Amino acid sequence: MSWICVVPVKGSAGAKSRLGDLPQSFPARGQLAEAFALDTVAALLATSMVEGVLVVTADLAAAAPLAALGAQIVAEEPGTAASTVRAGVPPAHHDPLNAAVRAGIRVAHTRFPHCNVAVLTGDLPALTVADVETTLAAASAHARAMVADEEGTGTTTLLARAGLPFTPRFGPGSRATHEAAGHVPLDLPATASIRRDVDTVENLAEVLRRGVGSHTSALIAASQVMPG
Repeated sequence: MSWICVVPVKGSAGAKSRLGDLPQSFPARGQLAEAFALDTVAALLATSMVEGVLVVTADLAAAAPLAALGAQIVAEEPGTAASTVRAGVPPAHHDPLNAAVRAGIRVAHTRFPHCNVAVLTGDLPALTVADVETTLAAASAHARAMVADEEGTGTTTLLARAGLPFTPRFGPGSRATHEAAGHVPLDLPATASIRRDVDTVENLAEVLRRGVGSHTSALIAASQVMPG
Protein backbone atom coordinates (compact mmCIF):
# COMPACT_ATOMS: atom_id res chain seq x y z
CA MET A 1 0.00 0.00 0.00
CA SER A 2 1.04 3.56 -0.60
CA TRP A 3 2.09 5.92 2.15
CA ILE A 4 1.81 9.65 2.71
CA CYS A 5 4.59 11.09 4.84
CA VAL A 6 4.15 14.10 7.11
CA VAL A 7 7.30 16.03 8.06
CA PRO A 8 7.13 19.02 10.45
CA VAL A 9 9.80 21.63 9.76
CA LYS A 10 10.40 24.36 12.31
CA GLY A 11 12.37 26.65 10.04
CA SER A 12 15.65 28.42 10.68
CA ALA A 13 14.58 30.76 13.48
CA GLY A 14 15.57 29.08 16.72
CA ALA A 15 16.07 25.71 15.03
CA LYS A 16 18.17 23.01 16.67
CA SER A 17 18.87 24.96 19.84
CA ARG A 18 20.12 21.79 21.57
CA LEU A 19 23.10 21.73 19.24
CA GLY A 20 24.52 24.50 21.39
CA ASP A 21 27.69 26.24 20.32
CA LEU A 22 29.04 24.57 17.20
CA PRO A 23 32.67 24.89 16.13
CA GLN A 24 33.35 28.08 14.21
CA SER A 25 34.01 26.11 11.03
CA PHE A 26 30.47 24.67 11.06
CA PRO A 27 27.37 26.17 9.43
CA ALA A 28 24.78 27.95 11.56
CA ARG A 29 22.14 25.82 13.25
CA GLY A 30 19.41 27.15 10.96
CA GLN A 31 21.38 26.16 7.87
CA LEU A 32 21.95 22.69 9.28
CA ALA A 33 18.27 22.28 10.12
CA GLU A 34 17.30 23.19 6.56
CA ALA A 35 19.81 20.72 5.10
CA PHE A 36 18.59 17.98 7.46
CA ALA A 37 15.01 18.55 6.32
CA LEU A 38 15.99 18.53 2.65
CA ASP A 39 17.83 15.23 3.02
CA THR A 40 14.93 13.71 4.98
CA VAL A 41 12.36 14.74 2.37
CA ALA A 42 14.58 13.76 -0.58
CA ALA A 43 14.91 10.21 0.73
CA LEU A 44 11.16 9.93 1.25
CA LEU A 45 10.33 11.23 -2.21
CA ALA A 46 12.74 8.73 -3.75
CA THR A 47 10.96 5.79 -2.08
CA SER A 48 8.54 3.94 -4.37
CA MET A 49 6.06 3.19 -1.56
CA VAL A 50 5.68 6.92 -0.79
CA GLU A 51 2.94 8.63 -2.78
CA GLY A 52 3.69 12.09 -1.42
CA VAL A 53 5.30 14.16 1.31
CA LEU A 54 3.49 16.87 3.27
CA VAL A 55 5.81 19.37 4.92
CA VAL A 56 4.17 21.38 7.70
CA THR A 57 5.89 24.69 8.33
CA ALA A 58 5.31 28.37 9.00
CA ASP A 59 8.68 29.36 7.48
CA LEU A 60 8.31 30.44 3.85
CA ALA A 61 12.07 30.50 3.35
CA ALA A 62 12.33 26.88 4.50
CA ALA A 63 9.28 25.86 2.45
CA ALA A 64 10.62 27.03 -0.93
CA PRO A 65 13.50 24.56 -1.39
CA LEU A 66 11.39 21.72 0.02
CA ALA A 67 8.61 22.49 -2.46
CA ALA A 68 11.24 22.56 -5.22
CA LEU A 69 12.11 18.96 -4.31
CA GLY A 70 8.47 17.97 -4.79
CA ALA A 71 7.03 18.20 -1.28
CA GLN A 72 3.55 19.61 -0.73
CA ILE A 73 3.60 22.47 1.78
CA VAL A 74 1.01 22.65 4.54
CA ALA A 75 0.94 26.00 6.33
CA GLU A 76 0.95 25.82 10.11
CA GLU A 77 -2.36 26.87 11.58
CA PRO A 78 -2.51 30.26 13.33
CA GLY A 79 -1.14 30.06 16.83
CA THR A 80 0.89 26.87 16.31
CA ALA A 81 4.13 28.33 14.98
CA ALA A 82 7.17 28.43 17.22
CA SER A 83 7.41 32.18 16.62
CA THR A 84 4.07 32.59 18.40
CA VAL A 85 5.47 30.82 21.44
CA ARG A 86 8.50 33.06 21.54
CA ALA A 87 6.24 36.10 21.35
CA GLY A 88 4.77 35.02 24.67
CA VAL A 89 1.20 34.41 23.51
CA PRO A 90 0.83 30.62 23.34
CA PRO A 91 -2.31 28.98 24.74
CA ALA A 92 -1.97 26.91 27.89
CA HIS A 93 0.13 23.77 27.44
CA HIS A 94 1.06 24.90 23.94
CA ASP A 95 2.92 22.28 21.93
CA PRO A 96 3.82 23.66 18.49
CA LEU A 97 5.53 20.52 17.19
CA ASN A 98 2.66 18.14 17.85
CA ALA A 99 0.10 20.77 16.80
CA ALA A 100 1.89 21.01 13.45
CA VAL A 101 1.96 17.23 13.12
CA ARG A 102 -1.76 16.98 13.87
CA ALA A 103 -2.44 19.53 11.13
CA GLY A 104 -0.40 17.45 8.68
CA ILE A 105 -2.24 14.26 9.63
CA ARG A 106 -5.60 15.93 9.06
CA VAL A 107 -4.52 17.06 5.59
CA ALA A 108 -3.15 13.59 4.80
CA HIS A 109 -6.45 11.94 5.78
CA THR A 110 -8.42 14.46 3.71
CA ARG A 111 -6.32 14.49 0.54
CA PHE A 112 -5.20 10.86 0.57
CA PRO A 113 -7.88 8.86 2.43
CA HIS A 114 -6.73 5.52 1.01
CA CYS A 115 -3.07 5.94 1.96
CA ASN A 116 -1.29 4.89 5.11
CA VAL A 117 0.28 7.77 7.04
CA ALA A 118 3.81 8.08 8.41
CA VAL A 119 5.07 11.05 10.42
CA LEU A 120 8.83 11.57 10.47
CA THR A 121 10.89 14.18 12.26
CA GLY A 122 12.70 16.50 9.86
CA ASP A 123 16.15 15.91 11.33
CA LEU A 124 17.18 12.62 9.71
CA PRO A 125 20.06 13.70 7.43
CA ALA A 126 21.41 10.15 7.09
CA LEU A 127 18.04 8.71 6.00
CA THR A 128 18.28 6.17 3.17
CA VAL A 129 15.66 4.90 0.76
CA ALA A 130 16.43 1.33 1.78
CA ASP A 131 15.68 2.04 5.44
CA VAL A 132 12.46 3.87 4.55
CA GLU A 133 11.33 0.88 2.47
CA THR A 134 12.19 -1.55 5.27
CA THR A 135 10.29 0.55 7.80
CA LEU A 136 7.16 0.97 5.69
CA ALA A 137 7.06 -2.71 4.79
CA ALA A 138 7.36 -3.71 8.46
CA ALA A 139 4.76 -1.15 9.53
CA SER A 140 2.25 -2.53 7.03
CA ALA A 141 1.82 -5.55 9.31
CA HIS A 142 0.47 -3.39 12.15
CA ALA A 143 -2.48 -1.06 12.62
CA ARG A 144 -0.19 1.45 14.32
CA ALA A 145 3.60 1.34 14.57
CA MET A 146 6.55 3.49 15.56
CA VAL A 147 10.32 3.80 15.24
CA ALA A 148 12.30 4.68 18.34
CA ASP A 149 15.32 6.94 18.13
CA GLU A 150 18.82 5.49 18.43
CA GLU A 151 18.83 5.96 22.21
CA GLY A 152 15.55 4.03 22.45
CA THR A 153 13.53 6.57 24.44
CA GLY A 154 12.28 9.02 21.81
CA THR A 155 10.43 8.63 18.51
CA THR A 156 11.57 9.45 14.99
CA THR A 157 8.65 7.93 13.08
CA LEU A 158 4.98 7.33 13.87
CA LEU A 159 2.87 5.24 11.50
CA ALA A 160 -0.77 4.18 11.05
CA ARG A 161 -2.84 2.42 8.45
CA ALA A 162 -5.17 4.39 6.19
CA GLY A 163 -8.02 6.09 7.98
CA LEU A 164 -6.96 5.16 11.50
CA PRO A 165 -6.82 8.08 13.96
CA PHE A 166 -3.65 8.53 15.97
CA THR A 167 -2.26 11.20 18.25
CA PRO A 168 1.36 12.37 17.97
CA ARG A 169 3.19 13.01 21.20
CA PHE A 170 6.73 13.68 20.04
CA GLY A 171 9.14 14.88 22.70
CA PRO A 172 11.22 13.50 25.57
CA GLY A 173 10.15 9.99 26.54
CA SER A 174 7.75 9.75 23.60
CA ARG A 175 8.49 6.10 22.88
CA ALA A 176 6.73 4.96 26.05
CA THR A 177 3.80 7.29 25.39
CA HIS A 178 3.36 6.15 21.80
CA GLU A 179 3.76 2.52 22.76
CA ALA A 180 1.08 2.89 25.43
CA ALA A 181 -1.22 4.33 22.74
CA GLY A 182 -0.90 1.14 20.70
CA HIS A 183 2.00 1.89 18.36
CA VAL A 184 4.13 -1.23 17.97
CA PRO A 185 7.89 -0.51 18.07
CA LEU A 186 9.44 -1.84 14.86
CA ASP A 187 12.42 -4.15 15.25
CA LEU A 188 15.07 -2.10 13.49
CA PRO A 189 18.77 -2.02 14.41
CA ALA A 190 19.88 0.96 16.49
CA THR A 191 22.19 1.95 13.64
CA ALA A 192 19.38 2.21 11.07
CA SER A 193 19.40 5.64 9.45
CA ILE A 194 15.72 6.22 10.28
CA ARG A 195 16.62 6.06 13.98
CA ARG A 196 19.43 8.64 13.73
CA ASP A 197 17.86 12.01 14.47
CA VAL A 198 20.15 14.91 15.30
CA ASP A 199 19.50 16.78 18.53
CA THR A 200 23.00 17.19 19.98
CA VAL A 201 26.54 17.83 18.83
CA GLU A 202 27.28 14.19 19.60
CA ASN A 203 24.42 13.09 17.33
CA LEU A 204 25.75 15.33 14.58
CA ALA A 205 29.28 13.97 14.87
CA GLU A 206 27.95 10.41 14.66
CA VAL A 207 25.84 10.91 11.53
CA LEU A 208 28.67 12.76 9.81
CA ARG A 209 30.95 9.85 10.59
CA ARG A 210 28.47 7.33 9.19
CA GLY A 211 27.42 9.38 6.18
CA VAL A 212 24.69 11.91 5.43
CA GLY A 213 22.64 12.99 2.43
CA SER A 214 23.82 15.30 -0.33
CA HIS A 215 22.39 18.54 1.10
CA THR A 216 24.01 18.15 4.51
CA SER A 217 27.30 16.89 3.13
CA ALA A 218 27.51 19.77 0.64
CA LEU A 219 26.76 22.31 3.36
CA ILE A 220 29.43 20.85 5.66
CA ALA A 221 31.96 20.70 2.83
CA ALA A 222 31.33 24.33 1.86
CA SER A 223 31.68 25.52 5.45
CA GLN A 224 35.09 23.89 5.82
CA VAL A 225 36.56 26.01 3.01
CA MET A 226 35.01 29.32 3.95
CA PRO A 227 37.51 31.95 5.12
CA GLY A 228 37.78 32.01 8.90
